[in-house]
Amino acid sequence: MAPISVKNSTNWRIDSLRNCPGDVLVSQVMHFVDPSREVLAETLLAAGPESPTLCRGWKTRDLAAHLYLRERKAAVGLGLIIKGLSRASDKATAKLASKLKTADDYSKLVNSFRAGPPALSPMKIKALDESSNLIEYFVHTEDIRRAVDRWAPRALDEEYSEALWDELIKRAAILYRGVDLGIVLVRPSGPRHVAKRAPVSVAIVGEPGELLMHAHGRTRHALVTFEGQPDAVALLQSAEVGL
Repeated sequence: MAPISVKNSTNWRIDSLRNCPGDVLVSQVMHFVDPSREVLAETLLAAGPESPTLCRGWKTRDLAAHLYLRERKAAVGLGLIIKGLSRASDKATAKLASKLKTADDYSKLVNSFRAGPPALSPMKIKALDESSNLIEYFVHTEDIRRAVDRWAPRALDEEYSEALWDELIKRAAILYRGVDLGIVLVRPSGPRHVAKRAPVSVAIVGEPGELLMHAHGRTRHALVTFEGQPDAVALLQSAEVGL
């Protein structure tokens, strides 16, 4: 699969906002969810319904069903954060995925997701849309791209990388809560964030997108390096990371 970049998808939004008169809210400038949705849909369509993903047990048809339902069925979305509802969420996803029997069925579902949430969906609220989907769409795009033998990291706009970093540091403590170490996230350009404090720490070094992949449990597919005592690094590499 050829590398796909968010860069061209986001430039139109940034350029148009630069030309707007008056004050422009930072959240508007930094809103990359719509372009990220577009890139994810394109990646799903290019891969087809039977391609592997990094989501355990899921092919692209299952991932497409998940993305479609989480905006339309509250129980599916809640099943991602409430363990008691996870079985019902998985069942609904599997049921819809099983109905995607043809490439046309799959394409229609992906294009429905691409068109955005329905009118009454909470995801229509821009603040919720951004907080819920910015990272979701990036990680799932990479779940498809990185599930093949040959892949390369995408070239991301600086503003997009900054947005991913901002969202990562908001939730890093939760994502690394199961690691019995201190965790420091470090960008090659200098910024760092202490995600978790402990007597012994490991620094994880990488670009924001790579740090996101590691923090969401895609540890073997994240282009990061580690700084710390060898036994601490080994403990991190064997730990369960993510939600």
